[in-house]
Amino acid sequence: MASASGSVAPSTSDPLRNHLLAALPAEEWQRWRPQLQAVDLRLGDVMVESGQAWSHVYFPTTAVVSLLRQMEDGASAEIAGCGCEGVVGVSLFMGGESATSRAVVQVAGQAFRLPASVVRAEFGRSGPVLQLLLRYTQALIAQMAQMAACNRHHAVEQQLCRWLLLGMDRTGRCELLVTQERIAHFLGVRREGVTAAALSLQRGGVIRYTRGHITVLDRPRLLAHSCECYGVIRREYDRLLPPGPVAGDRAGP
Repeated sequence: MASASGSVAPSTSDPLRNHLLAALPAEEWQRWRPQLQAVDLRLGDVMVESGQAWSHVYFPTTAVVSLLRQMEDGASAEIAGCGCEGVVGVSLFMGGESATSRAVVQVAGQAFRLPASVVRAEFGRSGPVLQLLLRYTQALIAQMAQMAACNRHHAVEQQLCRWLLLGMDRTGRCELLVTQERIAHFLGVRREGVTAAALSLQRGGVIRYTRGHITVLDRPRLLAHSCECYGVIRREYDRLLPPGPVAGDRAGP
C-alpha cells in the first residue's frame, strides 16, 4: 500500500468497498483494476492544497476526506466530504488541472488511486464511466449546495448531527475518532459551540464523548436532532448512484 508519500505495502482493503468502483461495468472494471494502487491515508494528511495539480484521483474505501475552503485570514470550513460513496479529485476530469479546494483526511483509512492520465483517457471515451462520474459530480454539487445552506441557517447542534450521520454512513461505524477542535474546524464554527452541542447530545443519551472519541448510542434520535440536510444529501446520492455489484461478483484474478 502506498502512503501519501508514495511508499508501497500490501493492500488490506477491497477496492469494491468504494461504490463507484463497484458500479463500474465489467469491461471497465477489468481495464481499471491493474492500474489501481492502494494508498494509506493518515488522519490530518493534506492530500492537495487549493490551486495544486492533481496527479491522481482517489477512491476511498475506509477513509473519509474533507474538502475545505480556506480564507485569507486562515479560517476554513468544509464544503463537502467524500468517503466510500465517491471519488476525490473531480476537478481533474471536469477539465481543470488543479484542485479548487483543500483536501484533508478527516478519518484515517484506505483508498485506491488512479493516475490522472488514465482518468482523462477514460473520461474521453464517452461511455459508461463518463455517465457514472457525471452523476457523482451532480451529487457532489448538490451536497455542496445543501451544506452551504445548512451552515448559514441551522444551529451548530443540527450541523453536528448531520456531520456525524454522514460520517457513520461513510465509515460503517458508530464510533468516530475526532476531536471537538477538528469538528469545529470542519464546520467553520467556534469550538465552544461544538462543545456545547456535544454536551447536550451526551446528556440526552444520544452520543458518548471522550477526548478524541465520539460514539453514537442512538442513531434514530441523532437523526431526529439533525436538520433536513442529511436526508436531502443522502437521497440525492441514493438517487444518482445506485449500489453496484457486490464484491463477490468480481472475484477472481
